[in-house]
Amino acid sequence: MSALPLSERCDYILQSISEGVFTVDLDFRITSFNRAAERITGYRWQDVIGRTCREVFPSCAGAEKCALKRTVRTGMPVCNWPIQFTNSRGQRIPVSICTSVLKDDDGNTIGGVETLQDLSLVEELRREIGRQDAFVDIIGRSSAMGKLFEVMPAIAASDSTLLIEGASGTGKELFAKAIHNLSRRRDHRFVAVNCSALPDTLLESELFGYKAGAFTDARHDKPGRFAVAEGGTLLLDEIGDISPAMQCRLLRVLQERVFEPLGSVTPVKSDVRIIAATNKDMRTLVAQSKFRDDLFYRLNVVRLRLPELRERRQDIPLLAERFISKFNRLQHKNVAGLSEEALGILMRHDYPGNVRELENMIEHAFVLCSSGLIQPSHLPPELLGEGPADSCPETMTLKNLEALHIADAVRRHHGNRNAAAEELGIDPSTLFRKVKSLGISLQKSRRTRTQKAEARRLQLSAGD
Repeated sequence: MSALPLSERCDYILQSISEGVFTVDLDFRITSFNRAAERITGYRWQDVIGRTCREVFPSCAGAEKCALKRTVRTGMPVCNWPIQFTNSRGQRIPVSICTSVLKDDDGNTIGGVETLQDLSLVEELRREIGRQDAFVDIIGRSSAMGKLFEVMPAIAASDSTLLIEGASGTGKELFAKAIHNLSRRRDHRFVAVNCSALPDTLLESELFGYKAGAFTDARHDKPGRFAVAEGGTLLLDEIGDISPAMQCRLLRVLQERVFEPLGSVTPVKSDVRIIAATNKDMRTLVAQSKFRDDLFYRLNVVRLRLPELRERRQDIPLLAERFISKFNRLQHKNVAGLSEEALGILMRHDYPGNVRELENMIEHAFVLCSSGLIQPSHLPPELLGEGPADSCPETMTLKNLEALHIADAVRRHHGNRNAAAEELGIDPSTLFRKVKSLGISLQKSRRTRTQKAEARRLQLSAGD
C-alpha cells in the first residue's frame, strides 16, 4: 500500500473507517462520500456526488444554523453534535456529527468535511436502560428536587403507606412509579386508580372487585385493583375526593389488610403497598371535617411534598430539552432547541399548570416550528403579553440563570441568606460574593424582613 499514490492511500483509509464521511466544495456540492456514509444514509455515492446537501438531506435544509455551513463560513469546527435526519427510506435516524474546514496545500479553504456516527443502537440502549431506571422521567437538578432524590431510596425500601402531595401537573404519578421501581415490589404490578373519576358504587367495585351475581349483569367474577396489584403497589390518586362512606371502607383495608369483593362475605388478605396522592391540603380537609382524621393519619405515615415548577425554575431548561427530544421523536421533526429569547419568556412564566403546562407549550411550539430553533413567535400567544419579571431578564444566559436561582432561594427564605446558602449548598460568604458580583437585587427580600420585624414590634407594643 505504501507504493500507492497518496491520494489513493487516503481513499483506502476513507473507505475503511466505520464513520460516515462526506466532503463539500464552497457551493456545498458533495465531492466525496464513503461507504459508511452510504450505509448510514442509504444513498449510493453515484447518486449524491455533485448534488448539494440541500438536495440530498432536505430534512436538514431548513435548519437555521447548519453546522457544516457555519463551519465553512466561520472556520469554527463542530464536534459531537446530535441531530436527526431522514435517510433514503424516509426513516428518522439519530446521528452525531462533526464538521471541519477542508483546506488545500496553501491553506486556502476549499470546502468542508462532515463525519456521521450512527446513534441508532446507542439510542435503543439508552431507552432500554431508561426503562429500567426509576428516575428516567423525573428531571431536575434544583436543590428542591435533589432533596427528594435523596430520600426516595429510603422511602422505596419501606413498605409504609406514602402520601404524595403536590399541585396538578407536578408529576405525582411519576414519583409513585419511581418509588415502586426502586422497591422490592418492582417485579409485581404498579396499578393506579383515579379516585375522583368514579362514583362510589363504581369505585368500590373497581377497587375491591365483585363476585358473579353481586348485581345485575355481574355474570362473572371480576378482580379489583387490590387483587391485580397483589404483591405490588397501588396508587390511589386524588384521594382527597373520595366520599365519607368510601373513606370508611378504605380505612378498614388499611387497618386490617383485608378486603371483601362485592357480593362476597369472605375476607381476602391483601399484600399491597398503598401510595396515596392528592392536590389538596389534607390537613385543611380534616379540619373542615371533609376527610376522616383516622384515615388521614393512616395515609400520612410518610409524606412527600412535590415542589411547583415556579419553585424550581432552574429545571425549566432541562425539562424543555426533554420535551423537545420527545416531540422530535414522536413528530419526526428536527427542532434544535430554544432560542435565548424563547427561553427567557419560558423562564418568566409562573406555570399554574406546572410541568404539564410547560410540556403543552413545547407541543404548541412544535405545531408552528418544523426545524431550527423555537422562537418567541412559536410559543402560545398569551405568553408574549407577559411583562418581564424583576428577577428574570429578557436574555437567559448561564449568568442570568445563576442570578435567578440565587434570588429565588433568598426570596423563599424571606431574606435569610444563611438558610438560602444552606439550600444552595454553598458557604454564606460565597453567597454574599455571588450576590455582589452578579448584581442581584434583594430589596424585596429586605423589605419583607423589615416589614416582619415591624409587625413583631407592633405586636409586642400592643401586648404591653
